[in-house]
Amino acid sequence: MNEFYRGADGVDAAAPLIVTALLDADAAARFESMRRAYFPAARNKTPAHLTLFHALPGAQMSDIEDELAERCWQMEPFRARASGLRFLGAGVAVNIDAPDLVALHTGIARSWAEVLTPQDRQRFNPHVTVQNKVSPAHARQTFDALQAVFTPFDLTIEGLELWHYRGGPWEAAGRFPFGGAPV
Repeated sequence: MNEFYRGADGVDAAAPLIVTALLDADAAARFESMRRAYFPAARNKTPAHLTLFHALPGAQMSDIEDELAERCWQMEPFRARASGLRFLGAGVAVNIDAPDLVALHTGIARSWAEVLTPQDRQRFNPHVTVQNKVSPAHARQTFDALQAVFTPFDLTIEGLELWHYRGGPWEAAGRFPFGGAPV
């Protein structure tokens, strides 16, 4: 099941794997609507998402799938809260308060500590980016406009999703619902 791609350095390598939270349909649609409205269309290659890990080693996909399946079947879906907005400098994100997700991330990060990228070693601050790669002035304008109308809301995190990254749009690699079998 290992897929390969040619990296920027011209060397074949296993495609990195991305792990995201599986959000309930209503929250996913709400974030996707915001992303389509504010993210530059030419750069918007992926659906709205809450990333836990940006680049786990694709060569170890089977082991990663096993770990995600083992952790997720033992959990139940849990509530989280879209609590506010975050100014990113070149974009805007929605902060997600999700202590259970932070704990899950911590456990997975311990298992994969030896292979985490510097980005994935950083403190995990759950969020959904709805705008990125715009000028700071444009981002500030979006942040101010959204700040005036944003109302916190509850959502449910229903599991995890696994994606291949090959330099363009992500490719689905697996879905791991909480309390169920992988899809």
